[in-house]
Amino acid sequence: MFRFIFRILIAAAGLWLAARIVPGVTADGWKTLLIAGLLLGIVNAIVRPVVTVLTFPLTLLTLGLFLLVVNAAMIGLVAWLLDGLAVDGLWAGVQAAVVTGIVSWVGQVLLGDARKEMG
Repeated sequence: MFRFIFRILIAAAGLWLAARIVPGVTADGWKTLLIAGLLLGIVNAIVRPVVTVLTFPLTLLTLGLFLLVVNAAMIGLVAWLLDGLAVDGLWAGVQAAVVTGIVSWVGQVLLGDARKEMG
């Protein structure tokens, strides 16, 4: 249960940082960010695998770079579902995906998940 809550907090922190440094990404407050972190976890667990499989040829053709667009689309979907979170355009979504991804990676390192996946 602690890991689940920690992952939501890390996703919320990533979205908060993206809202602070990426032009075109805005969030109304911590309540919105926490709900967005939860929704992002749900979307990444259910929708992202389907989209990743469907776009595999394009991902292969771009040597994996299209996954940034997929991640941006997942953040855009969360913004579409949630009032109070806005992502204006693809470029803002890609930048938000990069920021959120880096923050999530740091969170995985703190949780020890990265070591389990590597070894």
